[in-house]
Amino acid sequence: MKLTRNITAKVEGLGLNRRQFLKNAGVTSGGIAAASMLGTGMIKKAHASTAVNPNAPVEIKRTICSGCAVGCGLYAEVQNGVWTGQEPAFDHPFNRGGHCAKGAALREHGHSKKRVKYPMKLEGGKWKKLSWDDAIAQVGDLMLNIREESGPDALYFMGSAKFSNEGCYMYRKFAAMWGTNNVDHSARICHSTTVAGVANTWGYGAMTNSFNDIRHAQAMFFIGANPAEAHPVAMQHILTAKERGAKIVVIDPRFSRTAAHSDHHVGIRPGTDIPFIYGMLNVIFENNWQDQTFIDQRVWGMEDIAQEAKKFPLAEAAQICGVTEDSIFQAAKIMADNRPGSVVWCMGGTQHTVGNANTRAYCLLQLALGNMGKSGGGTNIFRGHDNVQGATDLGLLFDTLPGYYGLSTGAWTHWSHVWDLDKSWVDGRFDQGEYLGKKPQTTPGLPCSRWHDGVLEDKKKLGQRDNVRMAFFWGQSVNTETRQRDVRDALDKMDAVVVVDPYPTMAGVMHRRSDNVFLLPACTQFEAEGSLSNSGRSAQWRQQVVEPLFESKNDLEIMYLLSKKLGFAEQFTKRIKVVNNLPVVEDVTREINRGMLTIGMSGQGPERIKDHTMNWGKFSVENLQAMGNDFKGETYGLPWPCWGTPEQKHPGTHILYDTSKHVLQGGGNFRARFGVERNGENLLAEGSAPVGNELGDGHPEFTADMLKQLGWWDELTAAEKKEAEGKNWKTDLSGGIHRIAMKHGCIPFGNAKARCKVWTFPDPMPVHREPLYTPRRDLIAKYPTYNDMQVHRLPTLYKSIQDKVISDNLDKKYPLAMTSGRLVEYEGGGEESRSNPWLAELQQNMFIEINPVDAADRGLRDGDTVWVEGAEGGRIKVQAMVTPRVKEGVTWMPYHFAGVMHGVDLDYPESGDISTKPYVVGESANTALTYGYDPITQMQETKSSLCQIEKA
Repeated sequence: MKLTRNITAKVEGLGLNRRQFLKNAGVTSGGIAAASMLGTGMIKKAHASTAVNPNAPVEIKRTICSGCAVGCGLYAEVQNGVWTGQEPAFDHPFNRGGHCAKGAALREHGHSKKRVKYPMKLEGGKWKKLSWDDAIAQVGDLMLNIREESGPDALYFMGSAKFSNEGCYMYRKFAAMWGTNNVDHSARICHSTTVAGVANTWGYGAMTNSFNDIRHAQAMFFIGANPAEAHPVAMQHILTAKERGAKIVVIDPRFSRTAAHSDHHVGIRPGTDIPFIYGMLNVIFENNWQDQTFIDQRVWGMEDIAQEAKKFPLAEAAQICGVTEDSIFQAAKIMADNRPGSVVWCMGGTQHTVGNANTRAYCLLQLALGNMGKSGGGTNIFRGHDNVQGATDLGLLFDTLPGYYGLSTGAWTHWSHVWDLDKSWVDGRFDQGEYLGKKPQTTPGLPCSRWHDGVLEDKKKLGQRDNVRMAFFWGQSVNTETRQRDVRDALDKMDAVVVVDPYPTMAGVMHRRSDNVFLLPACTQFEAEGSLSNSGRSAQWRQQVVEPLFESKNDLEIMYLLSKKLGFAEQFTKRIKVVNNLPVVEDVTREINRGMLTIGMSGQGPERIKDHTMNWGKFSVENLQAMGNDFKGETYGLPWPCWGTPEQKHPGTHILYDTSKHVLQGGGNFRARFGVERNGENLLAEGSAPVGNELGDGHPEFTADMLKQLGWWDELTAAEKKEAEGKNWKTDLSGGIHRIAMKHGCIPFGNAKARCKVWTFPDPMPVHREPLYTPRRDLIAKYPTYNDMQVHRLPTLYKSIQDKVISDNLDKKYPLAMTSGRLVEYEGGGEESRSNPWLAELQQNMFIEINPVDAADRGLRDGDTVWVEGAEGGRIKVQAMVTPRVKEGVTWMPYHFAGVMHGVDLDYPESGDISTKPYVVGESANTALTYGYDPITQMQETKSSLCQIEKA
């Protein structure tokens, strides 16, 4: 099908005006962009129309790609209010002119014909157009009625990694002022196990280095990661390292495009990361390849890990993982012989019932090899959405307030102080009852992986007063969750569903309702401004490219209008100026800086972030350092921790835990987060400290009392003393404790050892546990799963499911291992990218990869339409791709599709007399995927299940 554009500029001397463009731009009904128009192997500039007058004035805006979390820079060309062209930023330190398919097609996301163009409501089985006033009034009335009848926890607030940092922060603040912790976003189902596992090993749950720093690695170890498709522009840095001699090791059940670049690929059985890592560690310790000096000075508990690794000699590890002994040995040897090495993982490692243990195991490998706090080393966690790092940092999570403060009384005291609100008012917004012995305000809410269980579960088993009766799906769809049949049932059962998004998403489509579904059109990230944080913790500022299109509104405006209706607008924006119902975004940033002391977002400030973004060409691609005197000593994007206040001009921290630099130049050490001793053993660093640390050794985190004991208290100003009295480095809003600690060369959070054992977790050391739906019943007795348990507000099943697999012979009925992953063309649930004609052209069919042996056994040929049935009965109708990329007994599916369920196309609403149905639809992989949740984070299991395939 051809893409047609019939746009004529009728105003002489100008390009298109905004009204003409909205009226005429787009594709013909049902059309898909013809890739052949671009030729082969060519990149051409994206234009809105050949009719644009080349002499028309062009305004250039700087924005950031939304395709993943690399943070690629983009120049947007705007004429008379219309986004008419785009260029990748050749002077940007992250992408240096590189774009993937998604980046090259960005402009289409904004003016897509498939957008929701005005507020809509499903009423009597038909979609009705609403005014914004009516929409806010009706949604607000429903919220207030449900609150009166069932309490604030009967609402669920699904948030978004597509928000700006400011949007993330205000949405979490909105939920707090509504009075619930039932708020979350997609990090729950991508890297929540990373945050939990990594933060509990050395202090922070984030990427330790940067995409750029990988250029300096001598070895790169990818496990459950496929950046060639998931983070394509990151591959330019990876391949630069390879050209410089670095070795690439890829551990992945599938031979991916990344594996094609590797020196050593190992196709482990899904769900066996831990025995593989222990097998490597055993080889390392047996051959004395560990960095013993690093371990002695900076690591606690490694001797116990060495003993645990002895349980996995090569023969045992190999037979569990389904690989050769030599493949494990070679992986260990490559990493030992080529230091510093970087370890990279993505959702292939995190989305497991043992996800937190997987991520801790990866950290243990780097600690044993001494690869932490070094250029070319570290654990580099590639994240999937453009602001999923920022959304996580800003507390858009069910178990914490912004900055990872948790939900303790002290955390609420701190944030009430940040907001200038009486804590008793904040407390009074919450349900005051106790449920399963806990109070809702200080208890984690429902995770977005299981919000539907909050609707469907017997409320006697829930840690809240009543079931969820109404939910917001704000910038996040529901086809990203497993157990899609239960998700659909929950959508049907609630009193109301509210979708706030540029597109209808599956939350507005998958249900079988006839009433009370609201579609509220939020503008895209290119029609608003604000900051966002990439995987490497660097902050950038998106300039607003164009005004919100159609009748869409800025996320912040929608939140403010709702807060007015609900009666807490004054408290919501007490420190924030509001102009025409839109909170001033820079004021929001400053409030973030005021409170985010724990991770050092306090030193960034909107002016500093904007200055970096507007001068991105002045920073080095090699190390993100400023080239020249304008920003001398600063790292691009001021990656946190950026300590103190903006006025103190901390340069940002490129590499976490790097003792080779002074803290004022971005140096650091492991965080003293876990106390000073454990069972009489020292947890503080020994003989190791950053350059210039006047204490010269391990020390606890800084408090006002500690400053007094050290004789440094009088170095504070009078105003700083007043604010800091009785506080610590996490709660002193003056920034004085930060300032004085750094003056003496100390990190505010102390100087400790990384810990190899997390005594607060079910498994203090990583333990291999067979997946719930395992094809290896012979291993269950030796490596069983957990017992069933209550996790926060929900009962969570483990052993009862694994027992059922055996008793019902599900591993025989469903003999194929099933896993999933990402395509280069699409992102997330795919609603936005499959509505983009340029991307839709590239991948038009949902499919499953199956090995030729397994296909032959089932009489299948490449391209056949097949039924895939998961071990819990979910069935999807897709195409078979017969390929040796997957091993015998293993299948793989992309997770970006939706719009078809059980072989039946779903109905999409019309908006502006045009169907919002994406150009490409397909079955969701998650309809076939099954139960399974990490006990710490409630991460869902999407990477290790079972299925059967038959010809349709």
